[in-house]
Amino acid sequence: MKPTSAAEPNRASDDLRILVAGEALIDFVQTPFGGEIAFVPFPGGSPLNVAVGLARLGAPAGFLGRLSSDLFGQMLHDHLLKNGVDVRYVSRGQGPATLAFVVEDPGHDPRYVFYANGAEDRLLDAAAIPQSFPPALQAIHFGSYALAIEPIGTSLTTLMERERGRRLLSLDPNVRPSIIGDPDVYREKLLHWIGLCDVIKISRADARIVWPDADPVGLARQWLEQGPRLVIVTDGSRPVVGVCRRETVEVAAPAVNVVDTVGAGDAFTSGFLAWLHEKELLDRNTLGSLTTDMLTDGIRFAAQVATLTCTRRGASPPTRSELAP
Repeated sequence: MKPTSAAEPNRASDDLRILVAGEALIDFVQTPFGGEIAFVPFPGGSPLNVAVGLARLGAPAGFLGRLSSDLFGQMLHDHLLKNGVDVRYVSRGQGPATLAFVVEDPGHDPRYVFYANGAEDRLLDAAAIPQSFPPALQAIHFGSYALAIEPIGTSLTTLMERERGRRLLSLDPNVRPSIIGDPDVYREKLLHWIGLCDVIKISRADARIVWPDADPVGLARQWLEQGPRLVIVTDGSRPVVGVCRRETVEVAAPAVNVVDTVGAGDAFTSGFLAWLHEKELLDRNTLGSLTTDMLTDGIRFAAQVATLTCTRRGASPPTRSELAP
């Protein structure tokens, strides 16, 4: 299956349904080359990947963030446009783009090394946050390491606090140990964000970085008492667990020949949010009424999206036409 490079053209400005807020960067992915190791650049950053994944799946999506005006920043901007992502909330600056070098060890999650001093994506400040959004906007997704750095972290937290209860809010913390700083401070911040959001997607590996001695599914059940309507715990190729107030489901991930796992978690997130949009369930008040069959169907669809992404180099999620009906 060949990677898809484009989706539909940019949509009309009044058609925006899901906004994704956070960082955008260049992933240099480790690639064998002539007996040596090369690093090939791909557009990346968890929020950018989610926005692109949503657009490829047919969900009207936009990106809120700040990009460099350099070569890499232009690559990111072109990638958003080419994939039909609404860029009205994208600002630009003269600083560099963040570069992330990705090293993959078989059987382990990818390791990331970031070069981000003075990078534009972290410089999103309060002035760049819109005072309001179109009424048609139904959901905002937040992630990932942008929440842990400044000034963008405070800007996004303030936006999250403002929009709580107005729209469905989604969160994937996508924890990066080299970014989060003091684990105790980060833990308190993460609990605050979890309490503000309706849908939480977290990997078992990420949860164990912050709560090394806790069972992530047990944590998910505790978090439901703090505000979220639904928590989804992913675990690589192992079954996905979805927990809401009425239901707990476990869904096996499809078997696949993995090329790399970069962007797989982001593809899962975009798949689940796109499923909510497609089923007209993109409303915080409907999440608590999901049945076992509905939740299983949504997780299975998201897992299929993530699985196809793993068959490609870099974060390259599928289009809706590549998936089963």
